Amino acid sequence: MFFTLLISGLVLGSIYGLIALGYSMIFKSSGLLSFVQGDILTLGAFLGLTFYSYLKLPFVLSLFLTVICAMALGFALEKGVIRPLLNKNVMTVYIVLATIAVSYIIQNGSMVAWGSITLNFPAIFSKSTIKIGKISVQPEALMCIAVGLLCMILLHLYMTKTKLGTSMRAASMDAMAAESCGIDVSLSTGLSWGISAGLAAIAGILIGPIYGVYTTLGATIGRKGFSSAIIGGYGNMYGAIVGGLLLGLLETFSASLISSTYKNLIAYCLLLLFLLLKPTGIFNERAVND
Repeated sequence: MFFTLLISGLVLGSIYGLIALGYSMIFKSSGLLSFVQGDILTLGAFLGLTFYSYLKLPFVLSLFLTVICAMALGFALEKGVIRPLLNKNVMTVYIVLATIAVSYIIQNGSMVAWGSITLNFPAIFSKSTIKIGKISVQPEALMCIAVGLLCMILLHLYMTKTKLGTSMRAASMDAMAAESCGIDVSLSTGLSWGISAGLAAIAGILIGPIYGVYTTLGATIGRKGFSSAIIGGYGNMYGAIVGGLLLGLLETFSASLISSTYKNLIAYCLLLLFLLLKPTGIFNERAVND
C-alpha cells in the first residue's frame, strides 16, 4: 500500500514539477508571470492523442510534433500578446490577465475541436504493468518520474552552462544592458516562453495515458504547478521539481490516509504556510534574486 501511494505521489509530483519548471523558466528569463501553462498541458494531451491515436504515428514522433507545436504557440504568445503589452508599458497585472484570457481561449477551443467528454489515450508500452518487488506499476508512471527529473537537470544546465541560457538570465535582470552587450532580448524571451510551453505539452502527453484527456485536465494541475514553483523557490529549476514532488506526495498520502475531500485544502494550506513563513521557498534566495 505504501509503495503504491509513493509511486502515485511521485507521478503526480513529476507532472506538477514539469509545470513548475515552465513557470520558473518564464520568471528566470523575463521576470514575468504566466497562468497559461495548465491549459497548454491540456492542449499537449489533445495534440498527442491526435498524432498518436488518430494519425497512428509512433509515440516518439508524436511527442516531438506535440512539443514543436506547443513551443510555436508559446513563442507566438510572447510575440503576439505579451511583447505588445510590454511595449505599451502596462502594469504587470495586465500581463497576468492576458495569460488568463489566453488560457480560457485554449480551454474552450479544445472543447470545440475535441469535444467535452473524456477521451482514452492508448497505452504507450506493450506491457500494461511492471513488477517492482510486490507491487505492479504502469510503465507510463515510471516514465513520468524519469522525464521530470531529466527535464530538471537539462534545464538547469541549459540556463547556467549555455550562452543562450545565460543570455536569457541577463535579459531578465536588465534588458537594456543585455541589448547593449549584443544580446537579442526579444529572441531570448520568446524562446523561454516557447520552451515553457513545450514542457507543459510534455506533461500533457505523459499524463494522458494515466488520467485520460479532457478539456479541464490542466486547470487544477496548472494551479498546483504554480504552487510547487513557489514552495520549491520561484525561479529555481531544482526547486520546481522538489516542490512538485513534495506537493504530489502530500496530496496522495493525505487523500488516502485522511480523505480525498481535503487534499486540495491541505495542499493550499502548505502553500500559504510557505508564503507566510518562508516565501523564498525550499531553495531560498537565488531562486528569487539570482
